[in-house]
Amino acid sequence: MWTALVALAPLAAASWWVRPGKWRQVLLLAASYAFYAVFGVSSLAVLLASSLLNFGCGAFIRARPIAGRLWLGIAANVSLLGFFKYLPPAAAAFEAPLAVELARVALPIGMSFWTFQALSYLFDQYREEDLRPSLLEFCLYMGFGPTVLSGPICRLPDMLPQFQHRPPFSWSAAGAAARRIWLGLFMTSLARILGGGIRGGHGLDFGFAQPAFALHASGVWILAIGYGFQLFFDFAGYTHLAIGAAQLVGFQPPENFNRPYLSTSPSVFWTRWHMSLSFWIRDYVFLPLASARRGIFWRNFSLLSSMVIFGLWHKATAPFIAWGAYNGALLVLHRQWQAAAIRFSWDPPPAFWEPFSWVVTFFSICAGWILFRAASLKQAGEMLTRLVRPADYALPVLPAELTLLVLSLALAYFALDSLRLLAGRLSWSSGGPVELKAACYAVMTYVIFFNGVKPQGFAYFQF
Repeated sequence: MWTALVALAPLAAASWWVRPGKWRQVLLLAASYAFYAVFGVSSLAVLLASSLLNFGCGAFIRARPIAGRLWLGIAANVSLLGFFKYLPPAAAAFEAPLAVELARVALPIGMSFWTFQALSYLFDQYREEDLRPSLLEFCLYMGFGPTVLSGPICRLPDMLPQFQHRPPFSWSAAGAAARRIWLGLFMTSLARILGGGIRGGHGLDFGFAQPAFALHASGVWILAIGYGFQLFFDFAGYTHLAIGAAQLVGFQPPENFNRPYLSTSPSVFWTRWHMSLSFWIRDYVFLPLASARRGIFWRNFSLLSSMVIFGLWHKATAPFIAWGAYNGALLVLHRQWQAAAIRFSWDPPPAFWEPFSWVVTFFSICAGWILFRAASLKQAGEMLTRLVRPADYALPVLPAELTLLVLSLALAYFALDSLRLLAGRLSWSSGGPVELKAACYAVMTYVIFFNGVKPQGFAYFQF
């Protein structure tokens, strides 16, 4: 992957000196397709087929925006995604020759992301948005190199003007993009350290591989919190890489994370975590579903259903469905709590309530990561059961090395304001103490080069 990126960098850089319009788009699309082909020519063929299919569906809906045509487009996309993502695991449970062949079908990397981009385009056409991209522009929207692998999930109204117009080149903007890429490499390196341990062999992978009966409440909390940060460093770090790469060629994809672990309620958390998908689910699933009927029951049902779909988007397995339902239940409980507070005019002092809300939110979200990471619903259930047994808290915990690693990184995250302090308040882009900036870059460089990132290891590549 890194070899392909280095080889294609001159081609992408040349887009700055090509006149805005068709030829710049051709150059960017060629670079994007060449990069994506590294992960399999067959995957590129599926991406191209999906792009052509959805371009045609969009024109079909635009000609007459009725629900029937929209549902045909939705069915086509869900069927294509289902064939590659959901059918092979289901077929693996059978021994018939056809099932064996279907189980070997590989999911094109990033398909879940660019399929949702295609669906948002169809929804916007149904809503009669003024969107008339050329085929070239639409293919670039679907296969744009920096975002094609794992998002952020883009929307055509935001990207189309950027495809059609080129901003003036700025060395300061290029420097900021490069620093963002460096920060992304640093964060993904931290994720790898959490997974494998400082010396190797005693990281989170080791902890989750232990039999559930060998774990105790304190150890389960360490694994839950540790995995929450591992996933954050991995996916948010990858997002920094993607957005930084896009900024280097003059584009600004949507942001995906905004200090999620400082949230004081589940509702706030889901406006800060995987924001491009959260807002997609909100705009195209929850709001249409919730507006179909009136009543608090239906609204809560819509919220719960939306989060189950959120879980299914990752994988159609019991742990992911349970993870979606769990977070949906948290959102419903939070809404009910808000309604009760309004009804009884209860307004606790912020000095007490905000820290308390943060603690409850943080540990509730982290408990849910057990469902996300566990190999089975049985393992998740056994681990979560430990958390509600008071006697288990007095028993031994995981190796001290892993416990210290998780707690140190968690404390560093909160102390540095989710690394925004590192990138913002230390003023890396301008001003700030030179010695402090140099020390930070030295630490980051050491972590990156001595704990190098393996591209195939990005967590969200599997989705």
